[in-house]
Amino acid sequence: MTELVNTPDNDTGNVTLTPVGSKTKLIVAAGVGNFLEIFDFTVYSFFAGIIGHVFFNSEDKLISLLISVSVFGVGFVMRPLGSIVIGAYADRHGRKDAMLLTIILMAIGSALIAFAPPYKAIGIFAPLLIVMGRLCQGFSAGGEIGAATTLLMESAERNKRGFFVSWQFFGQGLSTLCGSLLAALLMSRLSNEAMESWGWRVPFILSLLIIPVGLYIRAHINETHKAPTVEAHTIHPFKELISQHTKQMIAGIFVIFPGTVMMYVLVFFMPSYLKTVTDIGSSEAFLVSSYASVIVIVVTVFSGFLCDRLERRKRTAINTLIIIFISSYFAFHFVQNIRVFLAFYTVAVIGMSIVFTLCVLFIIEAFEKRIRATATSVIYAFSVSIFGGTAQMIVTFLLKISDSNIMAPFWYLGVSLVLGGVAYLAFDEKRHEI
Repeated sequence: MTELVNTPDNDTGNVTLTPVGSKTKLIVAAGVGNFLEIFDFTVYSFFAGIIGHVFFNSEDKLISLLISVSVFGVGFVMRPLGSIVIGAYADRHGRKDAMLLTIILMAIGSALIAFAPPYKAIGIFAPLLIVMGRLCQGFSAGGEIGAATTLLMESAERNKRGFFVSWQFFGQGLSTLCGSLLAALLMSRLSNEAMESWGWRVPFILSLLIIPVGLYIRAHINETHKAPTVEAHTIHPFKELISQHTKQMIAGIFVIFPGTVMMYVLVFFMPSYLKTVTDIGSSEAFLVSSYASVIVIVVTVFSGFLCDRLERRKRTAINTLIIIFISSYFAFHFVQNIRVFLAFYTVAVIGMSIVFTLCVLFIIEAFEKRIRATATSVIYAFSVSIFGGTAQMIVTFLLKISDSNIMAPFWYLGVSLVLGGVAYLAFDEKRHEI
């Protein structure tokens, strides 16, 4: 017998019965795009040094790494545009159609990176192909979080919204784990020549194989919001957001600030950092990120249950940021003592995992349905583009000018945590009904 659960009907406001299997399919459909997005971003981060050497002509390895992570940041330039275009599309035409669009664009970007010839073969056109691939991925990612996360939240009952939204970050943790384990495996099994020749391309090619599965699943899910006609909107969702919700939008961008910096510094950049300031090997460095990913996978689901038990979440979020500030400070301070480092690093990553669900649910519930996808996409994309996309470039630059001072990454991370706490205080916490 098929088990049924209550689901809000977004057109009538009534409650209908939906099979539990449909909920599972919906969670997978929403998560697969985020998985692919973060997977590609993860492996690019982990192979940034190799990509820099293959595609950017420089004798200084640290300069090549700096250029490579700068190109990684270029992908974030398109995120704000993608958030406006695809976010509004999701609000006007439905979450499902927007999610199909993002996964197709994701595939195009990944293919450009996976099959780009090296600099030695086609010169300047090689890095241009990488840049084009990152721009395409960035445009797609800009609209992905808004469409997929609003669909998850709108499919849940009021007391289960946190649990549903947490699966987005479960997917992020899983993708980071897969990316880091694959990177560690490739690094341990292949020679340096093989890695530069073709090894680094393997993760991008594997991600392309998942695209058809994602398209199929997304094509067979139920829509949660379908505006009757475009004409029914008297104002564009983005225009309404910036004209009527300016304070909330700006505060929301800074609410996301610490979460995105933590992800890109504590997880994505960590292998490169450890290899720069310690004697740890490449495979072991990637395993640290794998360890962090396992924590994210476990804790984000717990954080979803925690969010559902809290009617107001602001105080919990601020207290968690304080704990992360203290633990991450000591993690970087004791980085050359691996056991002490891992103890404080574990606390910081646990806090980070809790903040993920808290901050996104905090924002997504604060906006009405007609602009919800646009607001979530724009706030998330602008914050990730301004702060997350530049995080690895900034901390690499700080390491360079400070002669590899072990505390350099914390200088940026600490600032993000303080400003994030101030933003939570400024943001008006609301919980709009579906």
